[in-house]
Amino acid sequence: MTTVQAPRSELAAAETFDSLNPATDEVVGTHPVHTAADVEQAVARAREAAAWWDSLGYAGRAERLRRWKGVLARRLAQLCEVVHTETGKPRGDAQLEAVLAIEHIAWAGKHAGKVLGRQRRSPGLLLSNQAATVEYQPLGVVGVIGPWNYPVYTPMGSISYALAAGNAVVFKPSEYSPGVGKWLVDAFQEVVPEHPVLQLVTGFGPTGAALTGAGVDKIAFTGSTATGKKIMASAAETLTPVVIEAGGKDPLLVDADADLDAAAEATVWGAFSNAGQTCVGVERVYVHERVHDEFVAKVVELSGQVRGGSDEGAQYGPMTMRSQLDVIRGHIADALARGGRALTGGPEAVGDRCVQPTVLVDVPEDSEAVREETFGPTVTIAMVADMDEAVEKANNSRYGLASTVFAKRRGMELARRLRTGQTAINAPLSFAGIASLPFGGVGDSGFGRIHGPEGLREFARPKAIARQRFSALLALTTFARTEKTDALVAKLTAVLHGKR
Repeated sequence: MTTVQAPRSELAAAETFDSLNPATDEVVGTHPVHTAADVEQAVARAREAAAWWDSLGYAGRAERLRRWKGVLARRLAQLCEVVHTETGKPRGDAQLEAVLAIEHIAWAGKHAGKVLGRQRRSPGLLLSNQAATVEYQPLGVVGVIGPWNYPVYTPMGSISYALAAGNAVVFKPSEYSPGVGKWLVDAFQEVVPEHPVLQLVTGFGPTGAALTGAGVDKIAFTGSTATGKKIMASAAETLTPVVIEAGGKDPLLVDADADLDAAAEATVWGAFSNAGQTCVGVERVYVHERVHDEFVAKVVELSGQVRGGSDEGAQYGPMTMRSQLDVIRGHIADALARGGRALTGGPEAVGDRCVQPTVLVDVPEDSEAVREETFGPTVTIAMVADMDEAVEKANNSRYGLASTVFAKRRGMELARRLRTGQTAINAPLSFAGIASLPFGGVGDSGFGRIHGPEGLREFARPKAIARQRFSALLALTTFARTEKTDALVAKLTAVLHGKR
């Protein structure tokens, strides 16, 4: 069996690949490169398992999901170690995303029956002899293609909700974090040993493409906008529906009456945590002119206390995907070449593995650092005359994933005006930890929703049923309908709906 070093997509035809620690390049695991035939077999097994899983009902599935989250909670340290070694992020950050994932498993299992179960609907006056109900039935088999930056929290936002809705799942984790995916699937199979309800396939892009075309009933993808478009194009060939969670260029707004200490802290954490490799992280800040200088000074001071590295004292780790270093370097260079200034960091902040915090000001709005997703520990700060200008600039983006507002008086108003799928007010990224809230984007950030009731419905199909309780007084759907009946219906409609 041939073993190759990963991640390199041109080696996707090899039989195995190595998962590497980004801090040391140490091999931390070896995994199979599953072929299209392997993926098709997994989907076929999942198809049979889905019928059994659905037959357990909401209560039966909730019980298994409770056991699964119990395994994750009891072995939390072990899971965090796998995340740490494969992504380079500190163990504390790994624990944070794992804890949030556990919360989502708990919420999905507990609420699936209430959200998706049978509900009565009004049949209306003309069909008052009917009983109308709607229920949500599982799709069957869901394919989940996960990312490497949050290899537990992000894919579990699809996996746990799809499972709670009654589907079987075939999960393809990123080639940068296959060990995390395997750990999660192995833990699930401990509590659901009867059938392959949750299966793992590993590999590179072709494995994900094979999953898209393997006859699954829906694809849930998290990754870049460019890859999301390829997923959609492939899925369109079989009319397979997709939910896409792509990139972001997320803004943070600071009004004149904001708590500047809290806003600065949120900016630094939102921009630099996880080495900036956060799709809902802070990449752009728009600050009211009355507090701009004071706010910038606070951000610069806090940024000086943050350091990236692989040692225990570092606040965040190396770049998981080494090629991102060139993107970050290019964005910084473009910003500086066009008149921007680096108050911390700058070109020298980009090392061989890590990038140190970089705060950029006076950066033109049409520069790469403002327009394109950097996905690194950099942030641009711009002064605005008022919050109307801040909203206009924040919304002037092809992305629309997340946003943050710091304001005492106008927080809710500003949040509602931002063209993003979710907004946090006076706290960093708080929406991500609230399991009842839907999560997703608009524009180039994707579409569809995970989490909350909307996330459960995303992985189910509505089934409408009308049942006749007694014969209708006015028989409308028959060739025996008379002119007298038509006249009566017309008169009744005019009475009910014809008022000026």
